Amino acid sequence: MAKRPAFCVSQNQKIIMKIIEFQWISGLSLAQKQKNADSLQTALKQIIPDANPLEVSTKSRNPLGLKLSAFHLKYQGYPLECVFQSSKVFQYGGAYKDLLEVSLREVKKDPRLRESGDLKCFYHDGVTWALEPRTAFYDYIYIQAVKESLSPEEIQQIKNYDHFTDIEFNPDKSLNTQARTAAEIRLMLELWNEIPAFGRQDFIKFYQNYITD
Repeated sequence: MAKRPAFCVSQNQKIIMKIIEFQWISGLSLAQKQKNADSLQTALKQIIPDANPLEVSTKSRNPLGLKLSAFHLKYQGYPLECVFQSSKVFQYGGAYKDLLEVSLREVKKDPRLRESGDLKCFYHDGVTWALEPRTAFYDYIYIQAVKESLSPEEIQQIKNYDHFTDIEFNPDKSLNTQARTAAEIRLMLELWNEIPAFGRQDFIKFYQNYITD
């Protein structure tokens, strides 16, 4: 058995995380990981029979879930992961903007990301983002990448789903997840029927009002 989260909008319009226990199938192939995503959603539906979940990852069987995968999104013309890693400012270096130009296979392997001391903040587009709120910077650039990469009609389709999963995300090992941020977009569509043109301060206010860590 394994446990993974599902993210949704609560009745009082907060983004919440539900931990779901499900049958885990060992293996590293795409087929095995898709089976695990299916198992997670089956377990979720046993708890909430009318749930309509969306797996948001490269393992999704749903075309929308695939398009919402962070590895398929671009922000300002660059892969989202490269934007995120190139914005990190460490105790002894960064932001390493040359990482915008490397491949997705290479970006996380750059030794400077491990050898530059503690992470201090993020710096992007002339704006500094503190480490608190914890996932605010990642969520912000992910949402901007969705606006850039998906059509308005595709974005509206997110409203058709009420729980969002990411089979690769383990909250005991990682902090950021595209599933949580997809749920945030779902809430924005519920509140405003669009993704607003947030600046940093406006987005942080949204985060503090609607997202529970």
